[in-house]
Amino acid sequence: MSYIGIDIGGTKCAVVRGCGREIEAKLRFETAGFDETLARIFVSVEQLMTSDITAIGISCGGPLDSSRGIIQSPPNLPGWDDVHITEMLTQRFKRPAYLCNDADACALAEWRYGAGVGTQNMIFLTFGTGLGSGLILGGRLYTGACGMAGELGHVSLYDESCGLPLDELHIGYNKRGSVEGYCSGGGIAQYGKGSARELGIRAEAGDAEAIAVYECVGADLGKSVAILIDILNPEAIVIGSIYARSREFIEPAMLRVINERALNKSAAACKIYPAALGESIGDVAALAVAELGGNNYAV
Repeated sequence: MSYIGIDIGGTKCAVVRGCGREIEAKLRFETAGFDETLARIFVSVEQLMTSDITAIGISCGGPLDSSRGIIQSPPNLPGWDDVHITEMLTQRFKRPAYLCNDADACALAEWRYGAGVGTQNMIFLTFGTGLGSGLILGGRLYTGACGMAGELGHVSLYDESCGLPLDELHIGYNKRGSVEGYCSGGGIAQYGKGSARELGIRAEAGDAEAIAVYECVGADLGKSVAILIDILNPEAIVIGSIYARSREFIEPAMLRVINERALNKSAAACKIYPAALGESIGDVAALAVAELGGNNYAV
């Protein structure tokens, strides 16, 4: 039994065949205009389709309507306006198709095959260019009333009461002072000291300025994670991308602030891990959507 996974991104798309963490074949191409990209997706699925494929999973940035399989004008995908992607794929390939927000899909992947294996209550944070999150609660993906649950990046972390003028606060999610404005690649760049990757290289070389930036990032991440711990009481929080790459510079300040702010019992019950799937997480995420889609993303 195998699945087809489709990972639709603003700059790259990938179509894979496999099951779980095992990738049997992969086709990757740059995201272009809507018509061209959609055509490439269909051609790629056709090339990878075999008789043992039982379902197709699509991982894509929101907004989208997962239950109806509709992509609804994501900001990084111009022209993708109310695209009934699952219906189109099912009609063409005679296989059930399922659509999931990319952060939620990554949460499924880490929960089933990565650092969150064995948990019933887990939170995944993307911590890449932006800060997305996916919630696994009670052994099931939780998406909320309209698919917008878990948007930690949009939560206000700072405002004018912190002593800084509003126009000096970092911007994330188009909102000044939001968590994403401080705990993401875009947020880190707003310190004006270089990109997250550049700062990571400098920190590894012992650069004091870079290390100081990452300590600030760690403290802000700790404030944010403490909120999740107190509200949702998870067993594990799995954090990807920048955290996984630069954990040694982020983690000490993060843990200190969590211990200062979160309820002691809840904090003690929660383990924090770097994402385990690495560069393959997008592929595994799309396959996980295919595998679990028919079971409402549950165990």
